[in-house]
This record gives sequence, C-alpha cells and structure tokens, in this order.
Amino acid sequence: MESDEAVFKVVALLLLLFTTTAELGAAATWCVARSDASEEALQTALDYACGSGADCAPLQSSGLCYLPNTIQAHASYAFNSYYQRKGSAPGSCSFSGTATVATTDPSYGSCVYPSSPSTAGGTIGQGGTPIGTTPPGTVTTPTLSGPPPPPGTTAPLYGSGGGLNPSLGPATPTSSSSNALIKTRLFHVTLLLVFSFIFETM
Repeated sequence: MESDEAVFKVVALLLLLFTTTAELGAAATWCVARSDASEEALQTALDYACGSGADCAPLQSSGLCYLPNTIQAHASYAFNSYYQRKGSAPGSCSFSGTATVATTDPSYGSCVYPSSPSTAGGTIGQGGTPIGTTPPGTVTTPTLSGPPPPPGTTAPLYGSGGGLNPSLGPATPTSSSSNALIKTRLFHVTLLLVFSFIFETM
C-alpha cells in the first residue's frame, strides 16, 4: 500500500514537472517594424494599425512611447499593439511585409511593449474595434512632423546616457523577464521536490 502511494506521488510530481517545463518553453513574442522597410510603407502600415484597433495613445506627444520620435519606433509600437490585441494570430504581424516577429522584448525606459492580449488592452473584435474601446478612425494617428529632435534632447533607448543627454536611469526588468525568472525558479523547486520524493521512497 505504501508503495502505491509513493508511485502516485512520483507520477503527480512528474506531471507537475512536465507542465512547468512546457510553460517555460512558451516564449513571448513581439511584432516590430523591419529595419529595411521604407518610411512611406511604414507610415501607411502605421496608419492602418492605428485605424484598425492598435492602441496608439502612447505615441502621442505626451505619451510614454513618443520618443524617439521616428517612424520606425512608432510603427513598431503600433504593430505590436495590433499583433497582441489580435492574440498573435498568424498574419497579424505582416503589415505588407514591413513587420517581423521578434523574441527579444523591444521595451525601453518607461515605454513598455505589451506581450499578451491582456497587457495590450484586450483583443480586437470584428471590424477591427478593440473590445471596450472607441471605433477605428477616432484615434489620431501620430505622424512625423519634420526631423527628429537634435542630439542631446532625446532620451537614450536604454538608461545611462551619460554626458548632456538626459538618462532614463538603469533599465528595469520588464514584466516578461520577471515572469521568466519566476518560472525558472518554480522549475528548480519542482525538480527538487520530485527528487526528494523519489529518494525518500527508496
């Protein structure tokens, strides 16, 4: 009887171990603008994303992702917002070939790129309208007005700008990196528990 109980414990813990391992393998992805895309194509795709349900409010002049004020940066944020709200569905990171899927978090400073539909403000319903938001066409699409600000007036992508450049401070861990750390620690604890029960029953 005691042997059956030990086998049950080992099987249950192995199942937990495999579940934890499967969760570790599911990495977050982001949709970003391709570096080789033309500014005209990026602007067209940015207009589409913002008009089809992407959250483009952070790209406004008072938003957390306005700087750097470049078409590349703005398009990347808008593409990712659309992609996440679409649940990372196949084809939702194309934008006529101007976008690509990345596995490295493009967030910087206080500009955090969503990594899931829940952090992107929900999913996009039919007609491109995000559930619980205003219909497409009511969002003002940010466009570049002239060249970017001169050097020394924009914050660096990552902290520690040095010199006269304002700094955003040290890069803080993003939610996805914090989640990965938690999952890694959970994996190690689970593995330790499995081995302790295996050797306890011997």
